[in-house]
Amino acid sequence: MPLPDGTDELARAAARGDPAALDALLVAVRPEVLRLCARLLPHHEDAEEACQDALLALARGIGRFEHRSSFHTWLYRLTANRARSTYRVLRRRWLVEAGGVPLPEPPDPRRTSVVAGTRIDLLDALDAVRPELAEAVALRDLLGLGYREIATLLGVPEGTVKSRIHEARQQVRRRMSG
Repeated sequence: MPLPDGTDELARAAARGDPAALDALLVAVRPEVLRLCARLLPHHEDAEEACQDALLALARGIGRFEHRSSFHTWLYRLTANRARSTYRVLRRRWLVEAGGVPLPEPPDPRRTSVVAGTRIDLLDALDAVRPELAEAVALRDLLGLGYREIATLLGVPEGTVKSRIHEARQQVRRRMSG
């Protein structure tokens, strides 16, 4: 689902400090940010929390948007990183509340959909690889960005992106199969 027309212009105005443009931008992108968070997090409440976190990060960081990539690409990166961060916070919170009891392995299929269980496993696996690898593979495989778009966004050569994605996929595959 693409962002509404005029989003790039709103982003530029918001980056220049226009508070009305920032408000309009947050309203315009919220449905897409929530959709992206829901692709990463299996529970609606978790996706909502990640969405709010991403929108707050957007509001705080829009002044640093440099237009090296499209606003859409920048927003995807920010959202993916915030969703992964929200997952780590929720996981730590659960571990503290459970008194250090480890997470159930694997999720009970009678209570968890296959998709949700797979996403939990995937997020755990992504959390175990180096951040630059996890970010590249999340942008490519979970959010569907192209290699060139990711390279521009991360400020690295396209070959580096391909290498990071290849390495991340191998590490994720090993963690999920073992």
